[in-house]
Amino acid sequence: MIGKRIRKLRQKKGISMSELSKQAGVSKSYLSYIERDLQTNPSLQFLSKLAETLDTDIEYLLGTGSSAKVTREILDNEWAVLLKKAIDDGMSKEDFREYRDFINFRNWKNTRQERNVSE
Repeated sequence: MIGKRIRKLRQKKGISMSELSKQAGVSKSYLSYIERDLQTNPSLQFLSKLAETLDTDIEYLLGTGSSAKVTREILDNEWAVLLKKAIDDGMSKEDFREYRDFINFRNWKNTRQERNVSE
């Protein structure tokens, strides 16, 4: 699984295995073993070098969490601008959670009212 995540991120960045090994300062042959899951227990030092080069974190490579850096790549520019503006305007994580909860409640309430009207 670690190897598949590394390969996926490497390919997404459009870099070869040789280039990744050079940029991260790791052995190309060892990287190949990892990507092909022939070696499945790389050191934290090795993973740290790859994570930094691939702009992710060790937790993502290990499959124990989602990477904030990878998540940033998934967000389109409009979302990034909206979030940055909200944060710059002083909106906190708790504010986002409350707003999300309000939207969920409003949608639930509207769905319920629509059902009552159709009955």
